[in-house]
Amino acid sequence: MAHPTITTSATTLSTSFCPASTTPAVIIPGRSPLTLSYAQLYQQTSAFQRTLASIGIAPHSAVSIALPNNLEFIISFLAVAAQRAIAAPLNPNYKQSEFEFYIDDLKSALIIVPAGAVAADAPAVKAARKFGAAVAEVAWDAGKGEVVLVVKEKGSLKGVVPVAKAEEEDVALVLHTSGTTGRPKAVPLTHRNLTRTMSNIKATYQLSPADRTYLVMPLFHVHGLLAGFLAPLLSGGTVIVPPKFSAKEFWHDFITHGATWYTAVPTIHQILLKSPLPNPIPKIRFIRSCSSPLSPTTFHALEAALKAPVLEAYAMTEAAHQMTSNPLPPAARKPGTVGLGQGVDVAILDDNGNEVPQGKEGEISIRGVNVTKGYINNPKANAESFTASGYFRTGDQGRKDEDGYVQITGRIKELINRGGEKISPIEVDNALAAHPSVGEAVSFAMESEMYGQEVGAAIVLKEGKKVTEEELKKFVGEKLSKFKVPVKIWFVDNMPKTATGKIQRRVVAAEMAKKEAPVKAKL
Repeated sequence: MAHPTITTSATTLSTSFCPASTTPAVIIPGRSPLTLSYAQLYQQTSAFQRTLASIGIAPHSAVSIALPNNLEFIISFLAVAAQRAIAAPLNPNYKQSEFEFYIDDLKSALIIVPAGAVAADAPAVKAARKFGAAVAEVAWDAGKGEVVLVVKEKGSLKGVVPVAKAEEEDVALVLHTSGTTGRPKAVPLTHRNLTRTMSNIKATYQLSPADRTYLVMPLFHVHGLLAGFLAPLLSGGTVIVPPKFSAKEFWHDFITHGATWYTAVPTIHQILLKSPLPNPIPKIRFIRSCSSPLSPTTFHALEAALKAPVLEAYAMTEAAHQMTSNPLPPAARKPGTVGLGQGVDVAILDDNGNEVPQGKEGEISIRGVNVTKGYINNPKANAESFTASGYFRTGDQGRKDEDGYVQITGRIKELINRGGEKISPIEVDNALAAHPSVGEAVSFAMESEMYGQEVGAAIVLKEGKKVTEEELKKFVGEKLSKFKVPVKIWFVDNMPKTATGKIQRRVVAAEMAKKEAPVKAKL
């Protein structure tokens, strides 16, 4: 297969990386580090794409990917997108019920899991069986020097289809964003959406082949996938991919493999500040913070400790990640702001969709090539989220300062943002309310020194019923991922209500906050 033509305005993932690049593309650290050149990355992806075609993955088929950060994820994702199919990365630690929802929602034709998952009867495998999805295991074969896909259960796959060529308006990626009204919304992102964000990020941070980034964010999130992986590859740089974030391994890997920058949520920055720092501190070109508000205190502590500019950015799944960012020096970076629009049009709008005067508060709204055209099968959400002039309403309240820097002043939406993980309070409510002793449940965000926000909940028990806080936490933990389980549950006789008798999360949260100091997370 001939190498694709690479242009500076690539509009598909397949034409975004240059096989002739002489810098390493991917480094998997460890006792015996594995390094892939751009030519090898292209060859691996092409071979994997041919395998996908041979088992019947046709254009527009949804393929769920339930893998940790590793080479298998990278090759699987790029090959699925190259085949004009839809990659749907999922948190590999989801419970079976969570896998079931996502597989069913997209009608996934195939789910890709780690080697051994079928023998272990893993939650993802059981979920796939319930909906007739095919199951394939993937693993790095050191002997062959390639990532190998083995179909374990055929599902509804029909067999060989042609090898396809991706087009810019093909949906390459679908991720779900938690909704305040319960059901997560499916966000389709085209090759054009993704490549525009990649080029925006490359421009914001002046990424080049000389840069190496250390990936600490999960690839099943837009933060890790777009800012930590795809944008660096577009620039011809190198991505160092450990299996997960480890404060103990971070500096060893960062220094050993010559990293020049990293992007993370504030929680990870705080963990690094509380962990032993190397001496001397390596030269870091910049540090990026995104997906959760960065306090000015942490900003200044990070700059002082690591002797590098800290650039806070603002992003959403619906925008294929980045919307705004503080710029590199010598331009000003302002702690407490998320910077300037980066390749997107940012406006502060009133309730009627009109732009408010500079300095006035309104809803932060964006427009650009990177923004999704709308949620899948959700006309109500689309009508509420897009203005007549094409702006996407973020659900965040904010203003622009005198220099045009965006300051987020609060959340209009009620999502709980735990260190970048967006949690639907309705989902937590429902899990709590499923307990036979619970009569009423309201979950909400509570302040957390480590994560920005944690999940809290207030409970009214059914008459004559009893249950302990720990029993409820265990009950919810069997239904939801660990990060969604409330860290604190209050038992109340009556749920706090507004003057009009309505239950509002912010009112409940305020009442409970009077009884509790900020949460101190364990490291």
